[in-house]
Amino acid sequence: MKRIAIAVSVVVLVIGVAILAKTQTGSVEQELIKLENGWNDALIKQDWAFIDKILADDFIHTDSDGVVETKAQTMSSLKSGEEVVTSAVNDDFRVRVYGDAAVVTFHYTSKSQTKGKDTSAQERITDTFIKLAGRWQVVAEHISKIAQK
Repeated sequence: MKRIAIAVSVVVLVIGVAILAKTQTGSVEQELIKLENGWNDALIKQDWAFIDKILADDFIHTDSDGVVETKAQTMSSLKSGEEVVTSAVNDDFRVRVYGDAAVVTFHYTSKSQTKGKDTSAQERITDTFIKLAGRWQVVAEHISKIAQK
């Protein structure tokens, strides 16, 4: 009888740990999606402090033309005012969490102008997050334009 009680206890413990892990992963996924959507809001509101906080110091951005920028270059470009984003919407999120690392992919639709020229686009974005000092930060971003038919 003791063996059955121990076996049942082990099974219950394993199921409980699995449920807890799934719940924690789900909350991390929601947190990362919230950060991605907050990034959009920050672009529209020109809240450079939010973007500075979400980007890791060694952040690397690769755009759809293959141009690579550091965090400093990205922040300088944003603050220049040459690009104005009036609308930014994310959808089709896929979030994969690997402990203190995560990869977020999504579809991004923007309405924007750069130096007065329409640069609105639809793109696929891949952001790589690392949990640093207790908070999620983006260490790498890659953007691919979706060809318009």
